[in-house]
Amino acid sequence: MKRNNYTKMKLNITVLPGDGIGPEVTAEAIKVLRAIAAEFNHILSFKYGLMGAEAIDATGSPLPKETLNLCKSSDAILFGAIGDPKYDNDPSAKVRPEQGLLELRKSLGLFANIRPVVAYENLLDKSPLKRENIQGTDISIYRELTGGIYFGEKKLSEDGNTASDLCEYSRKEIERISHLAFKAAQSRKRKVTLVDKANVLESSRLWRKVVTEIGEKYEDVELEFLFVDNAAMQLILNPRQFDVILTENMFGDIISDEASVIGGSIGLLASASIGNKYALFEPIHGSYPQAKNKNIANPIASILSAAMLLDHFGLTTEANLIREAVEKSLELGITTPDLNSSNIEVTTSNVGDFIEDFIANPEDSNMNFNNIHMGQSTII
Repeated sequence: MKRNNYTKMKLNITVLPGDGIGPEVTAEAIKVLRAIAAEFNHILSFKYGLMGAEAIDATGSPLPKETLNLCKSSDAILFGAIGDPKYDNDPSAKVRPEQGLLELRKSLGLFANIRPVVAYENLLDKSPLKRENIQGTDISIYRELTGGIYFGEKKLSEDGNTASDLCEYSRKEIERISHLAFKAAQSRKRKVTLVDKANVLESSRLWRKVVTEIGEKYEDVELEFLFVDNAAMQLILNPRQFDVILTENMFGDIISDEASVIGGSIGLLASASIGNKYALFEPIHGSYPQAKNKNIANPIASILSAAMLLDHFGLTTEANLIREAVEKSLELGITTPDLNSSNIEVTTSNVGDFIEDFIANPEDSNMNFNNIHMGQSTII
């Protein structure tokens, strides 16, 4: 069913499939975006670039200049995954796939990483956490992305026995992401939790000082503080208490990965990395090389990242239709092995096909699981 009463939008999207399962899950996200374009009469064009281990193997660099220039000329970037065992298992490697992603974030000024964490009703029993503890969880994690220990000065002594990494933050770096977090909270449950280690770290004390000052400008938003070790525990014991979590780079990296257990699979968590000019959208999972080319990887996080891309451009109806399709796939058990305990095999591409079909026929409830398994159309 074509929808012609919506404003047509033209977007140029750079696709960086990356390593491992990245190309497979990204292909399903693009499949879904093409379905949205057809349904709402948008024009979406896709150009591909190399990044990560694939780029190192082809060019010697984890982020070739051609890829960076392609990203800078696009409206948005859709990224898959990064990492390869041959580099992970070699501590002496001077060039690593992850360096490409860090360089891309820095070059594009992607200072804010936004990670939604939702406990889906149909997957509560898939989580190792108690149903009554996680039911109703809806968190948005705002992680600072271009500062802190990941980007600080790194030193290794000449004898190789002493190493250090500098964690450094400026007021400006803290202010810009804090404003985003407070503004997001205003349209949610009006609560921001700053996660830090201000009892030990000077950088955390600066975070607490600056965020407190900013919080005074948002009188309708409650501000609370948690040390990161307590926050990690509270996220497991009572995740419903959180609305917007604001934190620095490394703490955010750890906390958001921990939060994946709430939903039952890291394959459900999408993210957006936002700057003043550029935006990148990606699943938070790694490259999962063990599943490469097996058609078993969960594409939902990548598909939900595509929904966040549409949100970024104000295409809320389109983004919500994707989320509705995802929820329907979870409700019907049309999921990959990480979530599907039945004997019926559902592949990566099966999930994408189902969501693609749902977008064209959201009102049709005649969805036959066996048709999915057989690779046939799901809408009759």
